[in-house]
Amino acid sequence: MHTTEGGRTADVADDDDDRSDVGFDDRSAPVEIVAVGIVALVAGGVLRFVTTSSLWLDEALSVDIAQLPAGDILRWLRHDGHPPLYYLLLHVWSDLFGTGDVAVRALSGVFGLLALPLAWIAGRRRGGPLLGWLTVTVVALSPFAVRYSDEARMYALVMLLAFAGYLLVDDVLRRGRDDLWRLAGVAVVAAALLYTHYWAIWLLGATGLLALWRAWRADDRAVRATALKLAGALVVGGLLFVPWLPSMLYQSAHTGTPWASPMRPTVALAYTLSDFGAGLYSDGAFFAIITAVFIALALFGRGRDARRIELDLRTVPQLRPEAVVAVLTFGIGIGMGLLARGAFATRYAAVVVPFIALLVAAGLTRFLGRWVRFGALLVLCAYLGFGALWNVADTRTQAGQIGAAIDANAQPGDVVVYCPDQLGPAGNRAVTADVRQVSYPTFADPSLVDWVDYKERNDAADPAAFARRVLEEAGPDRGIFVVWNSEYKTFEGDCEAMLNTIGAARSGQVLVDQSSTYFEHGYLNWFPATS
Repeated sequence: MHTTEGGRTADVADDDDDRSDVGFDDRSAPVEIVAVGIVALVAGGVLRFVTTSSLWLDEALSVDIAQLPAGDILRWLRHDGHPPLYYLLLHVWSDLFGTGDVAVRALSGVFGLLALPLAWIAGRRRGGPLLGWLTVTVVALSPFAVRYSDEARMYALVMLLAFAGYLLVDDVLRRGRDDLWRLAGVAVVAAALLYTHYWAIWLLGATGLLALWRAWRADDRAVRATALKLAGALVVGGLLFVPWLPSMLYQSAHTGTPWASPMRPTVALAYTLSDFGAGLYSDGAFFAIITAVFIALALFGRGRDARRIELDLRTVPQLRPEAVVAVLTFGIGIGMGLLARGAFATRYAAVVVPFIALLVAAGLTRFLGRWVRFGALLVLCAYLGFGALWNVADTRTQAGQIGAAIDANAQPGDVVVYCPDQLGPAGNRAVTADVRQVSYPTFADPSLVDWVDYKERNDAADPAAFARRVLEEAGPDRGIFVVWNSEYKTFEGDCEAMLNTIGAARSGQVLVDQSSTYFEHGYLNWFPATS
């Protein structure tokens, strides 16, 4: 259906100009698809609030930063490497609901819930109720979406804003609704994304390139004007980010990603698909292949009848723009990371989750046989659900076990050392005994990690001198606990050297062995008081 809006033609209801030949009837969703969608919504909603793991490094560090006064949050983030929006929201949230594990994670859970209706709307627009229910099912059960909806980190907010931005851009660019309010919405959401995570730069850049491409290719003056207005709105969003630009440039020059090495594009893509569709368990690579098959069917497949899917190497138009933006975003981000020697973590791909979810769901619609499609959906839900449950049940850090061992053996005034300092935020949160806690190599409060010139500072550290200071401050009357792990980059050999110096002065024992079943793990050595 078309109508006239502002003197020009705009799509307002059917929105089927680029999906009329994909082969499925999108006017309704079969009852079994709706039933699975409702079950997925309920299950996915619950799973966003039930993880039992203690907070690991990134979460604990986020909470500790958020507890600072608002002005100090902005100043400290120059030492952390992230933009401020999530931390300021968590600051307000914590004032209202407290700083317990469940409370601080619930903010991300709320963001995750709010993204679900937006996922339904996105699918409904691009493929009717059928694709709407399939898309919301995928997002509700995706291990990636579930995990970051129950972590005290910014990635659930990134996904929510990405969905909102996608719908606004779709309104403007494809549906021709270029009124001031929608364009202002694009600018505000673009700015919010930039203030939440820096990978938004690549998403906005890819979207801007698509808008300029549309403007260049358009024969119709009104279409060209709409595309240019969208590009302008994205520029305005970037201008709103300018006040934070000096902090970002400082972070870029002094923080970086010293905790890992750059990743090849193919490896980054494989890990991302694995995390999206299966999570962190060992069979994830196999299910990443299935996820990739669904995406390939969405891009190249047309259902012809209940037994045939035709492949078109030119790609099917239905979700071609979404795929282009996703590929550009991912490619630019990985490429810039390689140039800057920066690491990649799959959570950065939160900015393209709407596109991945739409493509996976659309792959299911290429099966025209009703019960074949339903069977494929059940297979998808089975491995998504298993991965989501795995992420919920996974204990991400050994800090709880180590903290319990310290509490059981510590005396008031004992010294706890974290080597490296990255073990400090989670460990500090897990220890309740009346002890002094410090981090290697700076002897600083372990609740925060200063990432500025991190490698240079660690390379210059003297573990033996640090150990002698620990022994001096503990004296003979206080025990020493050392939480350590030798696997962290830029600390090679330091923790062992520090332990050897302490061990030469007093006898000790291992209270906790590190276990690789934990994402964040470490040893606990205890050197009791000598008097």
